Amino acid sequence: MADGTASLEAATPERRPFARATLRPETVLAAALLLVVALIGTWPLLRLLSLGLAAGDDGAVFGNLVEAWGSRAIHRAFWNTLAASLGATAIAVTLGAGLALLLARMPARRRALPTFLLLSPLLVPSQIMALAWIELTGLVLPQAGRILYSGPGVALLLGIEAMPLVFLAVRAGLALVPGDLADAARIAGVPRGRILRRIVLPLLAPTIAGSAALAFAASVGNFGIPALLGIPGRFPMLTTLAYQRLNGFGPSVLPQVAVIALVLVALALAALALRSLALRALAVPVERVGGQPAALDRTAPHGLAPALVWIGVAVVAVLPMLALVAGALTPAIGVALTPDTATLAQFRSVLASDAIRRALVNSLALSLGMAVVAGALAVPLAYLATVRRNPVARMTGIVADAPFVVPGTVLALAFILVFLPPLPGIGVSLYATPWILALAYLARFLPLVTAPVASSFASLDPALDDAARVSGVGLRRRLAFLALPLAGRATAAGMLLAALTAFNELTVSALLWSAGTQTVGVMVFSLQYEGNSGEAAALSVLATLLVAALAFLADRLGRGAPGALPWRD
Repeated sequence: MADGTASLEAATPERRPFARATLRPETVLAAALLLVVALIGTWPLLRLLSLGLAAGDDGAVFGNLVEAWGSRAIHRAFWNTLAASLGATAIAVTLGAGLALLLARMPARRRALPTFLLLSPLLVPSQIMALAWIELTGLVLPQAGRILYSGPGVALLLGIEAMPLVFLAVRAGLALVPGDLADAARIAGVPRGRILRRIVLPLLAPTIAGSAALAFAASVGNFGIPALLGIPGRFPMLTTLAYQRLNGFGPSVLPQVAVIALVLVALALAALALRSLALRALAVPVERVGGQPAALDRTAPHGLAPALVWIGVAVVAVLPMLALVAGALTPAIGVALTPDTATLAQFRSVLASDAIRRALVNSLALSLGMAVVAGALAVPLAYLATVRRNPVARMTGIVADAPFVVPGTVLALAFILVFLPPLPGIGVSLYATPWILALAYLARFLPLVTAPVASSFASLDPALDDAARVSGVGLRRRLAFLALPLAGRATAAGMLLAALTAFNELTVSALLWSAGTQTVGVMVFSLQYEGNSGEAAALSVLATLLVAALAFLADRLGRGAPGALPWRD
């Protein structure tokens, strides 16, 4: 008996530390973050998946899927989506890779402005960009304006919208290309064009292929361009078909639109799977010995590259926005902008509208409120995942990316499915309230804040955190006095980037807004759809100016936070 008691006492101290370890503050905080992220992102998406794969009314297995897939409208929208997205991918790769290669020829001090302008399609929402191109074709090629309202027109603007994804990837890939290879080839007398074809492009092949897959996935989930161009041009795509079905028939067609959402997710996941395969299959192992990373510094004439870059900037960013401003300053469609015809009547009309003022307030409140909450979640999440390497926090980061990866239309449909019925326990529905928009924004744009914060923590010396823990500093004080000050600039820059992205958002808002909760993106779409193109242009100009101001502020903050902003080296 004494031996048994001794063995029991010896075993007791071993169990107590384990029990305490499971209740450590870090573990509790990581679990709480996982619960929050799962409730606002994973749960709605899984509910939507289960509805799309559920049995039909007759009890047949996968009945909803089989019944919806038999629709000719879905078949047509599917092939239109596939064709337009493939065309957009080709355009995005041509423009993005070409402009990134040309920009590498320019001196580093002259790259910031063209880089920012070439990335403007990421900041200017798709519906505003579509409206700008409608105004541009109306001014320059009135007879060819109908081309925009067709499959090729949709593919063209989708390609321009997705171009920054390729541009960013190739620009980052060029920094990893060893300059020694190009230098050796140049010394050996190899022509510039051959250096590009035989050395640089093969090394960039995985990057280009991977970014092409991202461009395809982004095009599949785009709503603003197909809505403004495809709906009036009778070119339905999956995103616009889901919107029209839900707007026309209400929640009764949720099983059908759930199937449309599943098809969108399948296309996006297929693109991401191909990206992973391409990165592994095309990777070329190269040991970098030294030299400059920009292997193109001596592979093109000095004067031609900057000229071509600025031509690309003019076509992609400057001319459409100037046409948008011209459309806002003219009294009616078809009137040429002259000193005599210029008027601010459209701006006065927009600012005098109660509905538009309410939309501006709603967008500001939702985007800035979302950014604050996202920052409060991102700092502890990135700290636990990057500095403390907590497995639960790292899993939470992966889960948090899902609402950002899937098309926005899919996320909106998932939120309707989950938050339309009264919530269990409280009996209140969030549908038709600002809260459903706030939660959807948070779920979708949280990764935009988490990524720069995690990048900032990655450069943190672990000895600082170790010293604080050894000194007995608790988790709360470490977050407040160590993590937050070190990642403060990156957090602020990421919050502003998320806010300016959400301010003009349409893809999610188009399905979740209700009377009194209109946003700027919804108002621009509604005004243009109703034929008030002048007021739509004026509101777009005001929204773009506000976004530019936020971007400027983010740029000032991002200067001290490497990797926080995409347009900074």
